[in-house]
Amino acid sequence: MSELDLGDQPLIPMMEKWGLVNEDLVSASTEQLTFKQVQRARAGRRLTLKMMQKVLRAYNVAIWKKLSKVQKEKFVEYLQHGPLFNYAKGYDENWADPNEALIAELTGEDE
Repeated sequence: MSELDLGDQPLIPMMEKWGLVNEDLVSASTEQLTFKQVQRARAGRRLTLKMMQKVLRAYNVAIWKKLSKVQKEKFVEYLQHGPLFNYAKGYDENWADPNEALIAELTGEDE
């Protein structure tokens, strides 16, 4: 693994939890995010801060589009890109997703 290639990122299981695929992020983005950029983000190709933030914004919008009005009131927007990328400043492998209950509700896996 090179210095630029950091392996699968936490973005992958986080997208899976929400039932998102690359196309969801691309279509949700208002910043012309491409499939190649999303794939690079997922695969652990080191991204610039600007690109990590772009992916984060598309991730939030893609989730928002899947939620009902009631669910949107419960959704806690992801404000930091750290949980999505294990090489990001402030990454914490023990980070707890504030939306776990909402994800469980959506997937029918109520706690």
